[in-house]
Amino acid sequence: MIDSAVVHLDQGRGRRSSPTLATFLSFLWPGLGQWYAGAGRRAALYALPVLAVAVAVAIQASDGAANLVLSLLSPSTALTVVGLVAVLFAWRLLSMADALTSTGVRGSWRRPVPVAVFLVLALLITGTHAWAGSLALSFYRAGSQIFVDDPGPDATGGPSQAPASGGAATPAPSATPMPADARINILLVGVDSSEARTHALTDTLIVVSVDPLAGAVAMVSFPRDIARFELPDGRIFRGKINSLMSWAESRPDEFPDGPLSTVSQALGHLLGVPIDFYASIDLAGFARMIDRVGGVTIDNQRAIDDPGYGGWSDGRVGFQLSVGTHTLDGETALAFVRTRKGAGDNDFNRARRQQQLLVALQRELIDPSMLPELPGLLEDLQETVVSNFPPDRLGEMLSIAQAVDDQGIERVVLGPPYAIRPTDGLDGGTYTLRLDMARLAALSIELFGADSRYAALE
Repeated sequence: MIDSAVVHLDQGRGRRSSPTLATFLSFLWPGLGQWYAGAGRRAALYALPVLAVAVAVAIQASDGAANLVLSLLSPSTALTVVGLVAVLFAWRLLSMADALTSTGVRGSWRRPVPVAVFLVLALLITGTHAWAGSLALSFYRAGSQIFVDDPGPDATGGPSQAPASGGAATPAPSATPMPADARINILLVGVDSSEARTHALTDTLIVVSVDPLAGAVAMVSFPRDIARFELPDGRIFRGKINSLMSWAESRPDEFPDGPLSTVSQALGHLLGVPIDFYASIDLAGFARMIDRVGGVTIDNQRAIDDPGYGGWSDGRVGFQLSVGTHTLDGETALAFVRTRKGAGDNDFNRARRQQQLLVALQRELIDPSMLPELPGLLEDLQETVVSNFPPDRLGEMLSIAQAVDDQGIERVVLGPPYAIRPTDGLDGGTYTLRLDMARLAALSIELFGADSRYAALE
């Protein structure tokens, strides 16, 4: 009897094979049910396209799950995945329906067991593909919100919803594509727009420089009190550097490139390297992201005691943090990068803490254990970050970030000796800092080598 069953499967081409089993096999992989039923050509027709998609996904995932996830932040890639999910959904249903009728059993569609199995499996496919499509759409929405083209000098959006809230025009991307091995310089503009504040602050100005060839990263913070510095056109801006954005925004005829582009060009001119891209970051959004990843661990180098800090949601006043390793929740992390008025504290220490928190959060975000938190993280990201960085280079940046440990990142705050309190009395008693351009030039050459414009002046 067993032998006859084997002969039946091998020679009878499955004409009386089980419709239920054929349907289930095509549920597992399109074409398997047809192969079981002996319909080899139709099996190949259904199986090979899905195999091609699976191979393409496997190749993309060969660099790691994190790289695969980052590739979906490209809106075009995410939209392609949405389309593939929809096509695969229809393809699997069609393969199951065809397998049900490929066994040669008459009236398969009228038999209660095969039809019930088909409906249950169809519901499973509908649910899984709806989830996958929804996730791909979340990536598409997040990528479209985060990564923007140059919309012109009147653009606002993302974390900075209006000029009064720190909004600014995006600098135009370079007209010539950058070589893959060229140094990448990104301006991070921190926008502090908590509910407790009547206006947003753009006091965080950090240039992140990445050398893909050397796998090196440098972070340079510009304290907000730097004043009386040279602009690229040779003019001297007499105000503080954190007011340049609003100054340029109110004078479009004088600064036609727009406020954020003006700041990018000014900082690049001073630092000696061009700023290629920007990222505008809502510091309050960092709190939500930090809570989402379960907190960030930092090593606090000096005790903090700011009795006047008032940024807590519960209305309490004061912030203290001892020296040592701490895991901070979102609100405490926000206090960590906001406070600067405690005993012995200052804006330079705050800038160092901002760099430290950025690195700590980046480490948490690239941890594969964060994959289950993707939907929520995508929502947080699109409410927190706007950038004109090309999303197709995110994987490259991830590889560098994974290869460079915290100690391998050069971190500089342009306080003393690079910027000092002037004694010429030109600032009318207002606390300002003046850049020592000779020291800054030497630092630029040290950090960027031949890429620094100062190197050619030696």
